[in-house]
Amino acid sequence: MNRTGARALALGAVSVLGLVAGCGQGVGQPRDDVRGGGHEVSRAAAGDHSHPLRKSDIPWSGSPSPFNAQVKLADGRRVAMHYMRGKGLFVQDYSPRAKGWSKPAVVYRTKTDACQGITLKAKDGTVAAFGDFARYCADGEPPTESVAAVTVGRLTKWDKHLTTDFDGWEKIVVAPGGKKVTFSRGSNTLRWTRAAGFPAAR
Repeated sequence: MNRTGARALALGAVSVLGLVAGCGQGVGQPRDDVRGGGHEVSRAAAGDHSHPLRKSDIPWSGSPSPFNAQVKLADGRRVAMHYMRGKGLFVQDYSPRAKGWSKPAVVYRTKTDACQGITLKAKDGTVAAFGDFARYCADGEPPTESVAAVTVGRLTKWDKHLTTDFDGWEKIVVAPGGKKVTFSRGSNTLRWTRAAGFPAAR
């Protein structure tokens, strides 16, 4: 198993996100295209669900690959994410009515290596995820880009929060009602709310 694989297993297929001060205030940087609202990653996701489920093109010796993740919502919809080498993090959503997937859309674009696995959580119509990247992650270097993302409703717009030089989040907790999401790693936390999104950069 390569060093990337060992790191993925050691972290339990966890990934991503912003660094927070002890008071819980995020010190990472929200993406410019997210401030003031979600970023629409795919118009196809709103209606066209005639595509097959895509998988990561990053080699993995075991099964399942940590570079693919999927979660099911209570209404039967699903969200799947995968890494693409040299391209970043992609998402698709599944329509139980159309019995197909939306066209893959970019959540976070980067040419750096995927470091660890993808974590996805869903509750009460809210879906949250995180993932990590770095230039030399395939050689065992720690993450330099950690991204957290949240979507609600039609699953076409994702709020994103990017933190640099951070080892990535370990857990996601979606509060009842889906109005708040907490990403955490030890004493560090990052919070998203449906009313305000992610915190602004400090």
